[in-house]
Amino acid sequence: MILALAIFNDEHNGCKKRVMILKALLLFLLSFNQSLASADLLAEITSRLAKTPITHGNFQQEKRLKVLRKPLISTGVFTYHQSQGVIWKTLTPVPSMLVVSDSRLLTAQGEQAVPAAFAKVFKAMLGGDLNRLTEDFSITGSDQKPSWQLQLKPKDELLKKIINTILLTGDNELRLLEIHEAGGNLTRIKFDQITHPEQLTTEQASDFERLSP
Repeated sequence: MILALAIFNDEHNGCKKRVMILKALLLFLLSFNQSLASADLLAEITSRLAKTPITHGNFQQEKRLKVLRKPLISTGVFTYHQSQGVIWKTLTPVPSMLVVSDSRLLTAQGEQAVPAAFAKVFKAMLGGDLNRLTEDFSITGSDQKPSWQLQLKPKDELLKKIINTILLTGDNELRLLEIHEAGGNLTRIKFDQITHPEQLTTEQASDFERLSP
């Protein structure tokens, strides 16, 4: 009887181990297939995006803060340059300018170093190089040709403290950006009148030159 129970327990434990192994394998395969699906989706969307050294356009930004009933609305223009970074110039209601490179950030308050992940996000989204985002974000989405939408969840611990989710929507250009912050605030940015000039204007070049090397 004792021997029979021992054999039964061994078989039972062995069965449980096999089930656990199968579950682990199944989860791995599902995760792997999802990664493949995400990679294929990202490759398809990226292939349709306009990718040029310079991108310029208008934006309308809507900021919803938990402490305010009405959103804060601002408008302006942006310029992306493949090697130099991004100029983000607010025109209304209060003029201001933000210049971002791979390592530096310039505002009216002065210049400071920025985390590489932060600068990378700006350049990847506005430059159409979405593949760069896979290093710092888990990405899922859908493709309803010609439109598409991607959801980004940060991997970077610093970004997690700031951002909960980023939603990107577009066609051959990025048209809508939503940033759901960790604290509950929401920023929604619409892009339009997007162009791809061959070179920077004198003013844009001067703005980039204000950043330290």
